[in-house]
Amino acid sequence: MLSQDVVERALIKAQQSASHSWEYSTVFEALLEYHNPQLSVFHHDPFPHGQVPRVSIEEVEALRYVRLHIRTDTAGLSDGNGSSADPTSLCVAAHLFSRSPSLPEQARAAYHRALSQQLLSLLTRSPRFPNGAISHRDAYPSLWADSIYMVPPILAYHGVSTCDIGMAKESVRQCQLYCEVLVMPSGLWRHIANEETSAKHFDAKTDDGAWCTSNAWAAAGMARVLATLRSSQFAAETATEQGSLLDMTKAILDAAIQADSHSSGLLRNYLDDDSWFGDVAGTALMASAAFRMAVLNANIFGEKHTAWATAKMHTVARHVDPETGIAAPVVNSLKERQPTPLHGINPEAQAFVVLLYTAYRDWKVAVESISA
Repeated sequence: MLSQDVVERALIKAQQSASHSWEYSTVFEALLEYHNPQLSVFHHDPFPHGQVPRVSIEEVEALRYVRLHIRTDTAGLSDGNGSSADPTSLCVAAHLFSRSPSLPEQARAAYHRALSQQLLSLLTRSPRFPNGAISHRDAYPSLWADSIYMVPPILAYHGVSTCDIGMAKESVRQCQLYCEVLVMPSGLWRHIANEETSAKHFDAKTDDGAWCTSNAWAAAGMARVLATLRSSQFAAETATEQGSLLDMTKAILDAAIQADSHSSGLLRNYLDDDSWFGDVAGTALMASAAFRMAVLNANIFGEKHTAWATAKMHTVARHVDPETGIAAPVVNSLKERQPTPLHGINPEAQAFVVLLYTAYRDWKVAVESISA
């Protein structure tokens, strides 16, 4: 079992090691879910009176952390390293800053302009795949399963906060468009798909495999979108979209469970290839998604999913150093095809351990409230 002390050590390592925009936003999410779950979309009322909450920065560790990593004076909220999707993942934090009473009006307005500019860049300047899916990369149409955690949750959150049902529904449409291109017969998703002509021109990164972390990104991202819509003023009007999210997420989770055969108890770094090592990162995030979905729809995500996720949590716990909080073995997330585990700290994996803990904690509360 993951103890609170070990989780807090893992969280410290996540904060210390993060150095990219998507890592900052993932650590922000882990901090938020751990310390201030009432501000997470998984809370029963994340939008009090239908609005993004007004919170003091001093009272929210996640905001104190991420404030150092968000820019309001540049084209994007953070350096995207060739991706508009990754810095877009910081927009939830920017929303909270734009409404925080801790900041003067001028500073709040600056955050609002910055997040608006980030979304405008994503929606109007990012290349599109032939089917309309927003590219994960700026220079050419390229779909990465990772993007489902970075973009659709933001579109859903922004749609709810601005009372824009079109934007809320677009969050689901983007998941559907990505699934249309990336899904494999097993239900797993390919990591990357590129538009053929432009990809050759730009010497684009390719990866046809079912990378565990990218599948977990997709499942966990769709869980966030579903939670956002279910708690919004659009809950009834997006019933069809919510059903689609349930189907797509279940397909990934069921396929991951089917592929779970590594002797360590961890999911393989590539789920469709038995030669790969077991990886804490993808395992932790995938299990967290299972717990989240079990709370969102216990009829569809029942004992099969929660028993599996509980077993994975015990396995993850055995692979986190109790003294340092460092998770291992983990993939090198910048070189997914590296055949051996990373010798060092994976910031994503550190945050995923925390997300697993918070998802399990909230699931236990939900189960106990039903049985009480």
